[in-house]
Amino acid sequence: MDDLFLHPALPMLVGAILVRVVSQRAGNVIVLLAPIAALVAAFSLELGTTVGFSYLDYDLTVLRADALARPFGVIFAGVAIIAAMYGLATQKGPERTAALAYAGAAMGVVYAGDLLTLFVFWEIKAIASTFVILARRNPRAGRAGMRYLFVHIAGGKLLLAGVLVHLSQTGSLAFESFESGTAATLILLSFVLSAGMPPLHAWLKDAYPEASVAGTVFLSAFTTKSAVYALARGFPGTTALVYLGAAMALYGVIYAILENDIRRLLSYHIISQVGFMVTAVGIGTTAAINGATAHAFAHILYKGLLLMGVGAVLHATGRSKASVLGGLANRMKAALVFYMIGAASISSVPLLSGFVSKEIIVDAAYQSDLAWLVLLLKVVSVGTFLSTGLKLPYATWYGPEGAGPATDEGARLQLAPVPMTMYAAMAVTAGLNLLLGVAPGLLYALMPEAVTFEPYSVGKVLEKVQILVFTGLGFWLLLPLLPSKPHISLDLDWVYRRLPLLVRDAVTGRTEREPAPVAVGAGAPATDEADRQPQGAWRRGPRELFAKVFQPTDGPPDVPATWLLGVVVLGASLILFLTSLR
Repeated sequence: MDDLFLHPALPMLVGAILVRVVSQRAGNVIVLLAPIAALVAAFSLELGTTVGFSYLDYDLTVLRADALARPFGVIFAGVAIIAAMYGLATQKGPERTAALAYAGAAMGVVYAGDLLTLFVFWEIKAIASTFVILARRNPRAGRAGMRYLFVHIAGGKLLLAGVLVHLSQTGSLAFESFESGTAATLILLSFVLSAGMPPLHAWLKDAYPEASVAGTVFLSAFTTKSAVYALARGFPGTTALVYLGAAMALYGVIYAILENDIRRLLSYHIISQVGFMVTAVGIGTTAAINGATAHAFAHILYKGLLLMGVGAVLHATGRSKASVLGGLANRMKAALVFYMIGAASISSVPLLSGFVSKEIIVDAAYQSDLAWLVLLLKVVSVGTFLSTGLKLPYATWYGPEGAGPATDEGARLQLAPVPMTMYAAMAVTAGLNLLLGVAPGLLYALMPEAVTFEPYSVGKVLEKVQILVFTGLGFWLLLPLLPSKPHISLDLDWVYRRLPLLVRDAVTGRTEREPAPVAVGAGAPATDEADRQPQGAWRRGPRELFAKVFQPTDGPPDVPATWLLGVVVLGASLILFLTSLR
């Protein structure tokens, strides 16, 4: 049991409590020391270490350190350090608490050796990440955060249902590879929802861009990569994942090319790049699992760097739409340089981390005689470079605005200073992307199995350079046709973001142009004769909840964030208690 104190999740969960009760200055120290301690613990654990105990008649393994858990544990702790550094000047106690709890729960998922422990950390992760989104404290973040919570609570219940069915059928809670059946299907649905797989993906692009600039960096690292880890642990070689992952990769990159909001564009690329990993898990060979793990590791680094770069732009300008940016190249040179390192990494430019990780997956597909998949992944890579390496930086830093974005009055926009801790975090992340690209052996040494892939063969490098050069040439030729335009891309989040309002209007006879009815107790006059009539509680309750979640308010929706979370936690606890009485 002494090894339990080396659990990498423990320092961050303890740190999450401490940063809420200490001063801001002491919190600056704790928010860095906690993930550093977790990183030391991740490296200190010997492979094969397990810590378990008995709960009723069940054997639980709360800590399992093996070759698959180690790389995820290392990168989760590492990115928590970087994201905390990036947010030193902007994050306050409540957001820091949520972020550290979120990171610690993700570590708990990685080291969970049984399904009950997995479920507990899975739910903590969902709730903590919701509060990371809500921490921005504006109406858009509030509504997006609550929609995010509803989706992930549903995913958690799928996981719980699958665990209970699996337990009733096998009598075991061990978290190992699953056989096909009802339990496996329920658990798989929960995992692919958290991975952001279409059509269960819209929560990601809906919520991630609404968090704070540092909160989005945290969010980009843990939820989807925890799902990739869970899929690699529970469903390696599941053929359906090959096709689902390919669809993810293509879907995400198409929407990214169309997107105007720079953080939403990068959110779509999370879906696309996770698609590479899911496809590799579906292939299931040793090389493919190594590729999924290596690409998850590299993706956390370069995606964090990309989001830090555009986060600096948002912090300085208050703007995130490419159509109202531009002309920043001479005013935010450092942010541009760091962003472009991340863009080159995600585009698989040789000598950077994305090239030495993504190409393992492409090679694994080739070895498995999946020629169509090799071609599709290369096409997706073209779209990735087009949108993140060319379109976004051109529109954001160069663009048609000339001397920089202007205010509505035409005056040059004044840029807020970017804290040096943001630049320091970007510099560290850029250095790691370069280091892994130049010395891929450092990355490969962490993989679950020995890596035999050689990335820097002449053929692979020449092929990649040709793809990048011709993509850049095409962008240059078509540049007059590719300006960023103020528009909204319609995606599946419309189903739960706008459709309920349309249904309400159809039932009540109201239209979108009419003012929404005021919630009871708000102190404003009613909007029409019907609203002046007394209403029973059975009608007021749903309308108030509707207003909190879907309609604009003066702040984040506070009622669901209190009683709904309590009901969810209490309900899950009651289910577990009743199950334990069997």
